[in-house]
Amino acid sequence: MSGITMRDIGRQLGVSAVTVSKALAGKSGVSEEMRQKIIRRASELGYVNPNAPQTTPTSGLDVGILIPENFFSVVSFYATFYKQLVQALTDAGHFGIMELVTHDMQTALTLPNLLRSRHVDALICLGQLTSPYMQLLTRQEMPVICLDFHDPFVTTDAIVSDNAFGAAQLTYWLIEQGHRDIGFVGDIKATSSIMERYLGFLSAMLMKDLPVRPECVFSDRDPEGSMFHTFQLPEKMPTAFVVNCDMSAQALITDLQSRGYRVPEDISVVGFDDFCPTAGNTPPLTTFRVNCPAMCRMAVKLIGERCAGDRKTVGRVVIGGECVFRDSAAPVSVIH
Repeated sequence: MSGITMRDIGRQLGVSAVTVSKALAGKSGVSEEMRQKIIRRASELGYVNPNAPQTTPTSGLDVGILIPENFFSVVSFYATFYKQLVQALTDAGHFGIMELVTHDMQTALTLPNLLRSRHVDALICLGQLTSPYMQLLTRQEMPVICLDFHDPFVTTDAIVSDNAFGAAQLTYWLIEQGHRDIGFVGDIKATSSIMERYLGFLSAMLMKDLPVRPECVFSDRDPEGSMFHTFQLPEKMPTAFVVNCDMSAQALITDLQSRGYRVPEDISVVGFDDFCPTAGNTPPLTTFRVNCPAMCRMAVKLIGERCAGDRKTVGRVVIGGECVFRDSAAPVSVIH
């Protein structure tokens, strides 16, 4: 029978292509009973000599995409990111299968259905999952890639944007426009990306010997990750805010406008990601554009290498971006 692949053999036996590859190559991680079943089925289908060393195919992989439920909605940064990731997988000849990971699943350490049913060859985790949950996933003997976050307690590859550099560049630009009193909006402990963006903002302020008032650094979401639409603003307002993401920047602008502030005439606001659908009368955002397509291509490349047998972890891969200057930020007003 011609055209038979490891994926076909795996489907007939209810295992992944990676498991088939390990069995045929004599590698560990497969029970002897399953190894013999795979060798017999491969022989019956006329696949290849089952005693010959094999490597995992670098195309035709079923790749699971896990996204935290609180990060995903029809109109969200991660919905767009997911579409770009699926396109990158398709371009490489792979298949992407998404599953949302709930808060309860992470708390109870419940494996995703994709893993319990053994329907995937590898995992890409898009958006920050808890450290205990990531540790659970990395014990499943399949390649796991972190996309748009990294976890210092887990040894796996991670692809991230240049968060600290981007936030620092935006802050330096605001300082060049005459701003000296600048705040930061974001839950700095919520994700590694927000923490890095805060540190980038803070480094720019420190380099310019500018103080950061504690009351001007505040969260944009509750402990469950739901985004705020109104904020606990300081009594004395700064002249500008660096916000950890565009969605929160837009929400902040709407809140400021409802309180009588003009953006950017009274207060400048910059975001991060370069993702934000137009809403109401909010001005187009000055932001840092994250290169999502390049991040997706890198994730797919690493998944292919890991499934082909190259298990050497490269660590954290940083993908650059660029500042985009629009109408939400301007030189400090003379009224300040």
